[in-house]
Amino acid sequence: MKNLLEVQNLTKKYGSKIAVDDVSFTLEQGKILGLLGPNGSGKTTLLKVLAGIQHPNAGTAHILGNSIGVETKGQTAFLSDVNPLFTSMKVDDAIDFYADFFADFDKVKCDELLDFMKLSKNHRIKAMSKGMIEKLNLSLIFARRARLFLLDEPLGGVDPVARERIVTTIIKTYSEDSSIIISSHLVHDVENTFDEVLMLHEGKIILSGDAEDLRSSHGLSINDLFVKTFQELL
Repeated sequence: MKNLLEVQNLTKKYGSKIAVDDVSFTLEQGKILGLLGPNGSGKTTLLKVLAGIQHPNAGTAHILGNSIGVETKGQTAFLSDVNPLFTSMKVDDAIDFYADFFADFDKVKCDELLDFMKLSKNHRIKAMSKGMIEKLNLSLIFARRARLFLLDEPLGGVDPVARERIVTTIIKTYSEDSSIIISSHLVHDVENTFDEVLMLHEGKIILSGDAEDLRSSHGLSINDLFVKTFQELL
């Protein structure tokens, strides 16, 4: 398979603080990458740079051979850890908003995802639980025909039932010509989706590789390897 994403020596600073420090990696089409690390490790910043929301200070990133910019924004779908929807909206309003904003938005697919998530179009966002809002945003994101999905803490603060439904949606909806990067603290709940793993600490890659190879070589689950790695560093 060819690389969908190529990142080379990427660096992002906020003043004198280096948030992403000389990061290089590739991601093939059809693969799911687990982006792991504690708070402040640079995960969100890296995702925002790949989404074209922030600009790097050095290095390059290419999606399907294109430098991050206007063209790649149409190829990426970014799920922020902060709800981007107006709380006064109903679910139906959010669907129309996405349909107007994204040319690749598929209303039929969105309806199917909402049905699977057991969400009504009449729900008003301000009356929805955090788990319901997470499921709504994930449905909206995956209703796009994007090539690179960037998910920042998609399981954060939701109950176990919602987590299971979200993980199932991630597995069942992406296609072989797209790729996903999942940033998560809840490694145990989502590690079985990972094809590749990349661990960040203070903006630097400290461990990366094929998920199954890492499990085999260390004799640990990805969750236990994550805990062990950062217990030794923090």
